[in-house]
Amino acid sequence: MANTAKRVVYIEDEPEMIDLVRLILGRKGFEVLGANGGREGLSMVQRDLPDLVLLDLMMPDMDGWDVYQQMKADEATRNIPVIVITAKAQSIDKVLGLHIAKVDDYLSKPFSPQELLDSIEKVMG
Repeated sequence: MANTAKRVVYIEDEPEMIDLVRLILGRKGFEVLGANGGREGLSMVQRDLPDLVLLDLMMPDMDGWDVYQQMKADEATRNIPVIVITAKAQSIDKVLGLHIAKVDDYLSKPFSPQELLDSIEKVMG
């Protein structure tokens, strides 16, 4: 891996999930910035231009699909890969997420540390 840590923004309304992901990815040399909710997350992505966005779908202030659509509509953020992480595990949601919205990958909660790392490896190469 390069000298500079890959920067990941995790947009999630549960602080303990952000802490867990920060712990998992920190051991692999990633810098994880946590954003509490969609609005904060979108502005953090626009400001920091991370290498990857982990995005929860169900958040009270602004849902993940809205964040995703605004990212894709913005020239500066449209090419940042997005992995959707959600408790909505129904297969129809996964199909919608991957094929219609064209997210880069999709993880259902709960996920294992290895599933998260595999997904990031798949998306970032």
